[in-house]
Amino acid sequence: MLIIPAIDIIDGKCVRLTQGDYNQKKVYNEHPLEVAKAFEDAGITHLHLVDLDGARARHIVNYKVLETIATKTSLTIDFGGGLKSDQDVYIAFESGANQITGGTIAVKNPEIFIGWIEKYGGEKIILGADVKDQKIAVHGWEETSELNLFNFVNDYQKKGIQSVICTDIAKDGMLEGAAIALYEALMDRFSDLKIIASGGVSDMKDLERLTEIGCYGAIVGKAIYEGRIRLEDLRL
Repeated sequence: MLIIPAIDIIDGKCVRLTQGDYNQKKVYNEHPLEVAKAFEDAGITHLHLVDLDGARARHIVNYKVLETIATKTSLTIDFGGGLKSDQDVYIAFESGANQITGGTIAVKNPEIFIGWIEKYGGEKIILGADVKDQKIAVHGWEETSELNLFNFVNDYQKKGIQSVICTDIAKDGMLEGAAIALYEALMDRFSDLKIIASGGVSDMKDLERLTEIGCYGAIVGKAIYEGRIRLEDLRL
C-alpha cells in the first residue's frame, strides 16, 4: 500500500485541522519544504499537498509552496484545495503537481471537472470524496450536500476517474482509527478503482489494517506530526 503523507497549508505554513475546522488549527512547521524533505529522506515517494487557503478562497493560493517542493524534492505530488477553474488547474500543473484532486468542483460544477478528466486524463485527475454520514461534503467541509457517496463515485468512474481519495470527516484529525468499514464497502463496489483512505489513521496498526483490506493508498497526517507514527517506521 502506498503511504502518502499530507501537508496542509495555511499562510504558507504546515498545519493540521481537526475535522476540517479552521478554528481548530495547529501549526507544525513554518517551512513546508523542511517537512517534505524529511518525508523524502525517509524513502517516501508521494505527497498529498492541500491548499487550505485555496479551499476557503475558492481559487488556488499557495502555488508557490507547491512549486518550491516540486523543484526541490523528487516527490510525486497530488495537489488539492481551491481548484475551481481551468486556470487554477493550469497553474497547479505548471507549478509542479503530478496530479490534482477535485472535490467541491466535482459536485458544484461537474461539467468543468469532467472537462479536466477529458483534457488531462483519468490518471492525472483524482476524485476527492469527502464524506459525512455517506453524504458528500464541500467547500473545505463547511457544507454537506445531498449526494450519496456511492452514487457520486459511480458517476465519475463512468467518466474515466481511476483514483478516489475518500475522507471520513468524522475521523479526520481525531486519531481514532480509519473508517475501515467504509473503505471495505467502497472497494467491494469499485474493485477496479484505486481507493485511497484518508482520515483517522493513528498508528501503524491502522496502516496494517488498511493494507490487509486492500486499499491502494493511505494518507497520513496528524499521526506523523504528533509522533504516533515515526518516519523510521515508514521507511521502504
